[in-house]
Amino acid sequence: MKDELSGQSEIAGIALTQHDKPAFIDPETLPWTPWVMDGTYFKLMDVDPKTGGFTMFLKVDPGVVAPTHGHVGAIQGVILEGGFAYEDDAGKQGDYICEHGGAIHRPVSPQGCLMFAIGHGPLVGYNPDGTIAAVIDGKMMYDMAMAAGVADHIDVIFH
Repeated sequence: MKDELSGQSEIAGIALTQHDKPAFIDPETLPWTPWVMDGTYFKLMDVDPKTGGFTMFLKVDPGVVAPTHGHVGAIQGVILEGGFAYEDDAGKQGDYICEHGGAIHRPVSPQGCLMFAIGHGPLVGYNPDGTIAAVIDGKMMYDMAMAAGVADHIDVIFH
């Protein structure tokens, strides 16, 4: 297969990457899928089977209070619409967020929000007594997207 721009399948002796699935995905073509708690929805863009990380768009209805949860790896994102807050900090449209691995909090979203987020590892949800309620990793996210019929664009193999 040849590079469409140059007509070459290699440049300077280096083979160009051939994609089994498209590298570009229009998120507007994916429906919102209910996520792990009421009032939240996601569009899964990719997963990392080695780290348990995932990339997604997250939509949160107004008034949602998330259960206490922690980040095993860092999570980074950009708030595209609305906003959300922690007990001591608030984000609004256009803000970048970085939560390092080990962060534990309970965000709220009075007005709702839309966010693009990259998780560099799983999330851990906690019960009120401090026990673990759920571990949300790339495999779980992929399985949820597959069950909803919205994971055909993801090129991943879990072992």
